[in-house]
Amino acid sequence: MHDSSSWPSLPLAEWETTRATLHMWTQIVGKVRLALSPHVNHWWQVPLYVSARGLTTSAIPYAGRAFEMEFDFAGQNLEIRESGHATTLVRLYPRSVADFYQETMATLKTMGIEVKIWPVPVEIADPIPFASDRQHASYDPEYVDRFHRILVHADTILKEFRAGFIGKASPVHFFWGSFDLAATRFSGRRAPQRDGADLITREAYSHECSSAGFWPGTGDFPHAAFYSYAAPAPPEYASQTVRPMAASFNAPLGEFILMYDDLRQAASPRAALLDFFQSTFDAAANPGKWDRANLERS
Repeated sequence: MHDSSSWPSLPLAEWETTRATLHMWTQIVGKVRLALSPHVNHWWQVPLYVSARGLTTSAIPYAGRAFEMEFDFAGQNLEIRESGHATTLVRLYPRSVADFYQETMATLKTMGIEVKIWPVPVEIADPIPFASDRQHASYDPEYVDRFHRILVHADTILKEFRAGFIGKASPVHFFWGSFDLAATRFSGRRAPQRDGADLITREAYSHECSSAGFWPGTGDFPHAAFYSYAAPAPPEYASQTVRPMAASFNAPLGEFILMYDDLRQAASPRAALLDFFQSTFDAAANPGKWDRANLERS
């Protein structure tokens, strides 16, 4: 029998307004980390990380001290912690992006943390400046909890998959721009520069890579799914055989896709997901002639 009880259902239609609001909230917090953190290759100073209770920035340096911002989805708070000081809370409840933005920035200022961010969301169509966004104002704790439970499982399995690689690899991290969890492996070779790429894309894909992760779905692709892609993809990439059988190559996206609802029905979701990550990596590394003997644990 399959066990889907720990992999809750997450139909986008039932929490799309909450997902959109939470996306904007994570962008506000993520931009604080971006503004105050030293630049790291491939923008690795940007993402959030899955924690036991939600999503965290990890420690952010500031004026000889450090603070951390964590979405505590169990307690329904954004917790802002500074060592040696009491934790300050910004409540999570159905409220507009504008209200959340105003309180979060005011709270940081009260704590003596002066930070200026670009106050407009990125990587979405028709962005609304945070201070003016009263359109996104939904928060359903039940679906946020489901989303977090999935992130915890996906984070654990991605870390297990990452452990088999001894070459250059990213942490498992949550990109608030695209609102997805990802981990990336690198062949060690420079990648050709993408035509028309902006500064962010040029840096993100400066080296040949294979990336995998999870996203909860958007309007353009309204389904929760696991994904895997190669950049640049070898010519034979799309025709490679991957596992499990439910996985397939999505030509418009240029990625292999395993639908989340298909994974939930697997006899062992963990084994099926590891198989997906491994076989799609094989699809990139083998025709791409990666030096696998020196990049992977035996």
